[in-house]
Amino acid sequence: MSAKTLRLGIVGGLGALAGADLLYRIVDATPVKSEVDHRELIFEQKPMREPVSAMEPGYSPTHRKLYVFDTLSRLERDGCDAALLPCFITHCFLDELEDELQLKLVSMTEAIKLYIDCLSPQPQKIGVLATPFVRECGLFDKLFGDDVDVIYPSRSMEWAVMEAIYGAQGFKSGRRDDAILAPINAVLADLAKSGATVFVPGMTELPLLFDRFAPCHGIELVDTAAAYARFALDVTEQRHHRPFKVGVLGGVGPAATVDFLGKLVAATEAHRDQDHIKILVEQNPQIPDRTDNLAGTGADPTVALYSTAKKLERGGADMIAIPCNTAHAYVDRIQSYLDIPIVSILSATTEYIIDAVPKARRVGILATDGTIGSGLYQEALGKVDLEPLVPDEVHQRLVMEAIYGAEGVKAGFTEGPCADQIAGAITHLVERGADAIILGCTELPLIVSGDTDHNGAVAVDPTNVLARKCVRLAQPT
Repeated sequence: MSAKTLRLGIVGGLGALAGADLLYRIVDATPVKSEVDHRELIFEQKPMREPVSAMEPGYSPTHRKLYVFDTLSRLERDGCDAALLPCFITHCFLDELEDELQLKLVSMTEAIKLYIDCLSPQPQKIGVLATPFVRECGLFDKLFGDDVDVIYPSRSMEWAVMEAIYGAQGFKSGRRDDAILAPINAVLADLAKSGATVFVPGMTELPLLFDRFAPCHGIELVDTAAAYARFALDVTEQRHHRPFKVGVLGGVGPAATVDFLGKLVAATEAHRDQDHIKILVEQNPQIPDRTDNLAGTGADPTVALYSTAKKLERGGADMIAIPCNTAHAYVDRIQSYLDIPIVSILSATTEYIIDAVPKARRVGILATDGTIGSGLYQEALGKVDLEPLVPDEVHQRLVMEAIYGAEGVKAGFTEGPCADQIAGAITHLVERGADAIILGCTELPLIVSGDTDHNGAVAVDPTNVLARKCVRLAQPT
């Protein structure tokens, strides 16, 4: 397959005959010099069984919506970049599906409109034959513009065609004799009599019968299946833009993850729900404690971190944020095995300090023993010529108690002894000359607010800094 073309999926179960027909037309319409030039296609033919037939006046597409979503999800999981849906009913709710999927959904109605737009002269009246649901949804009514009248057959003629196609003795049940053609030919004659010069079949089975229709003077039949196949090949020649999705590797710890999500939302400039960025969270509190492992007393969290990151990757995330400072000691181990980047909370924080506190020379670090011992922030600060300051042994014990103690933040406390312990550690670092203080455990901002002044030193919240950077990266330039 060409590096720029997309792998196509076809949802065949919406109509076995129409699905197979579209598959053939895609292959037939592909310009090739040899077999290797054909598109890579995945055709899923899983029959759909609905409780109410589409021919019934009270038809509801809820079952179809969920069936199509599940099928498209499987195609997406199997590597499809785009999907074709040979079903006009499905195109009545295409936007609902597009909002929840990463793959491109190729519009059949856009293909038909493009075909009509290329006709000369332009038709003033277009005849359409569709199911009652499609007709009532108005899928075709505004498709061709205000200067074109869309004409439908009478309800009784429409019902006769429904029986001929969907009935127990209809075309979809295997009947092929001329009896099924009579009501369709009657519709064509009636539409022509009403002034229609073009006929658009709003049922995907109808193009399969075109060569058997009775000649109808003055009305052109639009082969929607052929138009859809050609259009699909054209619009999937190059990869399409899709909404950016931020993956959040959560559970390290759980409260910090919730805090980070709130900061992602707060950092987004939005006037409505739809302006916010897509977020995929994998909350895995069972990841072994990072501090214990770095101290040599706990299990290695590398596999658990990698497994959680891969779930985000498979879920369509474009990048990963880890709202845990200590977990960044393991990022280098797993990043090369991922196809999407992990946004570093360390570099985001040092970049912020240089920008927001330009006079800073010494930066205090409040973090777990694991983060301090790993030298993560010391190394990151050193790269930008900032001098790191860490608490002495006494005050480091206070920090650990504020985080892990019986009345610490991981136990659900944000006031009382834990707040006093962190206040004491901050004062200690300020007295030693800190111009800024990194709240280097993602639970600490639950106790101390970022961007607050502490006797001349600015408290920096890496969680908030990371959230703002993720929003910047996620928004289109």
